[in-house]
Amino acid sequence: MILFPAIDLKDGQCVRLKLGEMDDATVFNDDPAAQAKSFEDQGFKYLHVVDLNGAFAGRPVNGEAVEAILGALTIPTQLGGGIRDLATIEMWLGKGIARVILGTIAVRDPELVREACRLFPGRIAVGIDAKGGKVAVEGWAETSELSAEDLASRFEDAGVSAIIYTDIERDGVLKGLNLPATAALANSTSIPVIASGGLASIDDVKALLTPEYRILEGAISGRALYDGRIDPKQALALLNSI
Repeated sequence: MILFPAIDLKDGQCVRLKLGEMDDATVFNDDPAAQAKSFEDQGFKYLHVVDLNGAFAGRPVNGEAVEAILGALTIPTQLGGGIRDLATIEMWLGKGIARVILGTIAVRDPELVREACRLFPGRIAVGIDAKGGKVAVEGWAETSELSAEDLASRFEDAGVSAIIYTDIERDGVLKGLNLPATAALANSTSIPVIASGGLASIDDVKALLTPEYRILEGAISGRALYDGRIDPKQALALLNSI
């Protein structure tokens, strides 16, 4: 069970959004590389990074910040946001990203995801961001007619290394993870699933350890870590105990 600390990048800074709204961003650190190194020093083993500007623009925007993060770390980093073609995937993997997360393109062009999995085995994840039970795209600005389970089923045999499932209506507002929906998705697919959106306290971490949720590969934490609502040492000790 992995706890991924999250760095969301907007205009070169570490921010947290509320409900995916770019206009409602709180800046927590203007030095993303220093923030990443702090997470590594706290004992985290894997970092989650999102280029928020890139998600809306459809291309990498915070590349300088991402490269600075990579230069500061020894732990692996997964990256999403604005990665929508094979050239960009290859570019980021070549720069040292361990795993890229494909979101909008997974809805728009599932064959590209399959091709990426073939070319870069074990290094392609799919981000499924849901709003009202439907998959959202274009930086969460649009909602499709697909359910999370429908989208996951498209990649059942493609070689996707993980699915990051985010409940947008909980993201950044500390309501707690939507574990029932995340577990339902995990039970519908053989692809490992990571929970995201709303992790609020150590109780959420403890919930991950209950039998019905141990099916999950891990969870992503953002605002609760920045706000000090979760003690990293306590959280990691809990997860390392299983």
